[in-house]
Amino acid sequence: MSGHNKWSTIKHKKGATDAKRGKVFTKIIKEISVAAKLGGGDPAANPRLRTAVDKAKAENMPKDNIERAIKKGAGGMEGVTYEEIIYEGYGPGGAAVLVEVLTDNRNRSVSDIRSIFSKSNGNMGEAGCVSWIFSKKGLIGYDKSVDFDQLFEAALEAGAEDVTEQDDCYEVTSDPGSFIEVRESLTAKGFKHTDAEITMIPQTQVKLEGRQAESMLKLMDKLEDNDDVQNVYANFDISEDEMGKLM
Repeated sequence: MSGHNKWSTIKHKKGATDAKRGKVFTKIIKEISVAAKLGGGDPAANPRLRTAVDKAKAENMPKDNIERAIKKGAGGMEGVTYEEIIYEGYGPGGAAVLVEVLTDNRNRSVSDIRSIFSKSNGNMGEAGCVSWIFSKKGLIGYDKSVDFDQLFEAALEAGAEDVTEQDDCYEVTSDPGSFIEVRESLTAKGFKHTDAEITMIPQTQVKLEGRQAESMLKLMDKLEDNDDVQNVYANFDISEDEMGKLM
C-alpha cells in the first residue's frame, strides 16, 4: 500500500465522519474559488477549475455549492487573498512528506504545520528537501474487471505515459497537462474509472511497520485535518498485513 495514491483508500477504509466530509467540502470549495479567480469561471477553458469541479462531483457536492464557489471566485473574492505554499518535511522512519497549503495567513499556517510534524515524530524541513523525490502526474484508477491489454492500448493511444498493475487496481499515469484529455478519451471508449486526480508520485518509497506505520497515519490525519491544508503526499509504504493490524 504505497503512500502516493493509497492514502485515499486508507481514509475510506477508516470511514469518513460527517465532520470530515464537511472539511472535504470546505477545501474543495476553496480550490474552486481560487481556480475561478485565477483562470476564469468557465471550466471548459480552465483546466484547474475543471479538475476541481470534477473532484467536487466525485464527492457528491451539491450543484448549487459548486456554482456559488465558481461565482465567488470569478467575482474576484474581494477582501480575501489566498497564498499557495508547499511545506516539506519528514515523517516517522524518514518518510518524505509534501503539504500543499492554501492560506490567508502564512504565519498561522507555518506554525500549525511545524507543530503537527513535531508532535507526530516528524520534523518540517527546508524548501526543496524532499520535493525532488516527487513528480507531478495525472493518475487514473480502474477496477481489475477491465481488460488490461485493451486498457493499455487505449491509454497509450490517448496520450498516457504508462499503465501499471497494482494490488487492487490498474493505474494510468499521464502528464498533468494531458490528464483531462486522457481520462475523457478512455471514458469515451467505455472505461469507467474508479478515481482520477492530479497527484505527486514518489520515485522511491520507505517501508514502515509497527509504531512508525501507526505514527505516520496519525501524522497524515492531523495534516489533512488542518483547515489550510489542501493536499498531503508522502512516500511511505505500508503492507496490507500491517494495515490490517492498524485498522
